Amino acid sequence: MNLLLDTHILLWAAGQPEKLSESTRALLTNPDNTLFFSAASIWEIVIKLGLGRRDFNVDPYRLRKMLVVHGHNEVPVTAEHALRVCSLPPLHKDPFDRLLIAQARAEGMLLLSCDAVVCQYQESIIPA
Repeated sequence: MNLLLDTHILLWAAGQPEKLSESTRALLTNPDNTLFFSAASIWEIVIKLGLGRRDFNVDPYRLRKMLVVHGHNEVPVTAEHALRVCSLPPLHKDPFDRLLIAQARAEGMLLLSCDAVVCQYQESIIPA
């Protein structure tokens, strides 16, 4: 399974794995799954870190490096991804989450998310 990880899943896996459910940990460690992270998540972390958000207190350079070292694949943001956001119903206002959903759909991936509002989109989403 190709799993695109939501930003908080990335942060928790990297620094607070105890926050991950047992089923999420199983998905992340299953060798049959291929793990992906979005450039949009790194961008979100940089922006929210700059705003002083404590839940985004991580070195984004180190996070990206460690994700790559541990075999996660980076998904760049493309114009196709941005255009796919237009087709999403307005259930969620967070532009980063909307872009992640669009990326998952465009790339044939499943977005692993702990955000209840994101999970309302259902298609291409796995609740964490």
